[in-house]
Amino acid sequence: MSSATQRDDVPLAGERSANVRQVHKHRRTPTIRDVAALAGVSIGTVSKSLNGREGVSTRTRAEVLKVAEQLGFHSNALARNLLTGRSFTVGLITNDSFGRFSIPVMLGAEDALHAGQIAVLLCDGRDDAIREQHYLRTLLSRRVDGIIVTGRRSDPRPPLSTNVSIPIVYAMCESTNPEDVSVLPDDEGGGRLAVEYLLATGRERIGHITGPLDFRAVRLRAAGATKALADAGLTMAGEGPIHGEWSEEWGRQAASILLRQAPDVDAVFCGSDQIARGVAECLRESGFKVPDDIALIGFDNWTVMADAARPPLTTIDMNLSQIGQTAAQILLAAIDGRSTHGTRLVPCQLVVRASTRSPDRLFKGEVPVSLSAVADGGVLPEPEN
Repeated sequence: MSSATQRDDVPLAGERSANVRQVHKHRRTPTIRDVAALAGVSIGTVSKSLNGREGVSTRTRAEVLKVAEQLGFHSNALARNLLTGRSFTVGLITNDSFGRFSIPVMLGAEDALHAGQIAVLLCDGRDDAIREQHYLRTLLSRRVDGIIVTGRRSDPRPPLSTNVSIPIVYAMCESTNPEDVSVLPDDEGGGRLAVEYLLATGRERIGHITGPLDFRAVRLRAAGATKALADAGLTMAGEGPIHGEWSEEWGRQAASILLRQAPDVDAVFCGSDQIARGVAECLRESGFKVPDDIALIGFDNWTVMADAARPPLTTIDMNLSQIGQTAAQILLAAIDGRSTHGTRLVPCQLVVRASTRSPDRLFKGEVPVSLSAVADGGVLPEPEN
């Protein structure tokens, strides 16, 4: 039976409902044959549709899934696993116990994996190499089809293993093995995007307050900001990037330092939203209005911080969910035999809130969110309060 014939022979809604009621009336467990008969397709098409395999049109797949749901049909996972030689499970090992970065990455990965009917087993490595290896052995014993490794910082790390037969993808962290594949946010592009936006709103004396210098993300974001200023014929306000801790307290201290170094500063780009909140407090206590006197932009789009700041923070979003989705898609391809290697960068996006409203004298209080200087990076409008 051709796919065209299968689509044309799909039972009418009323006829299907009657057939569904007939199956339920006899109180028997629905089978894959029932799904095929009611959907008007072959058993093979049902199998492909339910397992997310290729060779089935979107319309036919949707019809099969709808019929399966109406019947209450659930495929036999054990039989499927024996037939395909796969477990349809993936392990996710994280070192981000707090979950600030790993949870959005995991949710993005789950979105992509669920389309292939794949379950995720979450393991917390807690920055302990021995614990990681324990979970690796556990996941291998469960015959997972692949593993995603994620963390709370993008710095290179030793590979989880160089001697396993299943694919491993690194997300929000990078393996030192060039044969592995890693998915990272474009931190340098994010730093450039932040400063280009501030420049587009008329700011010229831009300072940078950020986290510890030993974080690669810190160095990349500062490099992007510095290059954006250089392209505009400007230098960073003060004595260059001011490095410290990832905390509001550091933001307050560093803002005082920056104000002494550059009393004419008119914008501050911060390496995190947490730091930016501390900067906002110091500026307010020092008699400066944000953004009228000094514009402020953070990094991370951590809504708990950004929305609660006074005023709410314009910030750079790392697209953590997209990082997870991309990692999962790469893993699925590798499971199907299409392996790749190297590092993939996911572009950051600008989320505009009240802390960067343009000076009235330049833009009459309106934020020029469509300016070409930031269009390529993606601008998300300020959420409604």
